[in-house]
Amino acid sequence: MVDIFATDKLRKAYPEYQQFIALHLYPLERQLLSIPFSEASAILEEKRTLARAMGLWAPYLPAEEGHIGLTMLEFAQISELLATTPYGHYVFNCQAPDIGNIELLHRHASDEQKQRYLKPLTEGAIRSCFSMTEPGHAGSNPLLMSTTAARDGDEWVINGRKWFTTAADGASFAVVMAITDTGTPKYERASMIIVPTNTPGFNLVRNIPVLGDTGDGYHSHSEIEYKDCRVPAANLLGAVGSGFRLAQERLGPGRIHHCMRWIGICERALDLMCRRAVERDMGDGQLLADKQTIQHWIAESRAEINASRYLVLHTAEMLDRLGAKAVRNEISAIKFFVADVLGKVLDRSVQAHGALGLTDATPLSYWYRHERGARIYDGPDEVHKSALARSVLKPYLNLQDQSVK
Repeated sequence: MVDIFATDKLRKAYPEYQQFIALHLYPLERQLLSIPFSEASAILEEKRTLARAMGLWAPYLPAEEGHIGLTMLEFAQISELLATTPYGHYVFNCQAPDIGNIELLHRHASDEQKQRYLKPLTEGAIRSCFSMTEPGHAGSNPLLMSTTAARDGDEWVINGRKWFTTAADGASFAVVMAITDTGTPKYERASMIIVPTNTPGFNLVRNIPVLGDTGDGYHSHSEIEYKDCRVPAANLLGAVGSGFRLAQERLGPGRIHHCMRWIGICERALDLMCRRAVERDMGDGQLLADKQTIQHWIAESRAEINASRYLVLHTAEMLDRLGAKAVRNEISAIKFFVADVLGKVLDRSVQAHGALGLTDATPLSYWYRHERGARIYDGPDEVHKSALARSVLKPYLNLQDQSVK
């Protein structure tokens, strides 16, 4: 917790989460990292039950609904803390993609949809997934999409193929992006539709291996075929043609969630690197910590993590005040900046641990495998850099046009 951004609510909640993680999650990591998630989930469910009982469940949801009701700025700091273990977000029902779907349904679902899907999702009784990326198109351009949803009486008929649908294995429903009208302007062609995963025509083809790790359950990314998959027309989320708008609304705060999670991972990786440095005897009367290279890695990591944190918290504070649209440039900046820092800090920590860093004796190997995608998902870094640069250059180009005239 950064004191200058602390509130009374945060000062009370932060130590409670900190103590919970230290007592109930860190000690389990070695055991859980060595078994499939389908086996780990039974152990984690006990911790989820405890989190509910302690009033720490889903702190980003409104206080009037029985939750802590944190702002984005407050939750960002809790999110960083939860990320210091691979299981923190899941235990408190703050994990992606569920948190994004919860926020989306909270704002745009009908009363019937809220009762059927949002309520059990919020309670942690079910999981969900978000089905958008397609193997046949560049994920960097969300307008390129082949999955269609055609209206047939009182039903939508969905056909297409998606992949890297995170946590689809075991999810109860998917929020699917599909083209519903090719004759409208390009940003109004897609819609979001809720599809229960037990619907005929929803076919989970496989869990995709990521750097050799296929995973299962929540810790997986699936390829899904939609083949004449029929759902009621009432499963439309929001208005017809609002899919891209809703996706951007979901992705803006989602990128802040990701960035604070990455910073939490960096903090734990730096902590592990420092512990290793002062414990490892190099056999010549020196510790690893005495080596100048290690000292430089630690110094660089400390500075980069601090810079990342303040950049993200500044963006979160602006989002709370001004809304997601007003902070598009800031969100682009934090996305590529923090993703880059994450890769550097993880790599240094793995290297400092030597061969041990490649094993599951620490969480480093898990994060190294699963977080390399940080520079790819939620918009590849190169796209965010170009978008930010165009925005920065725009007033200069306008001045140039005026001088020519």
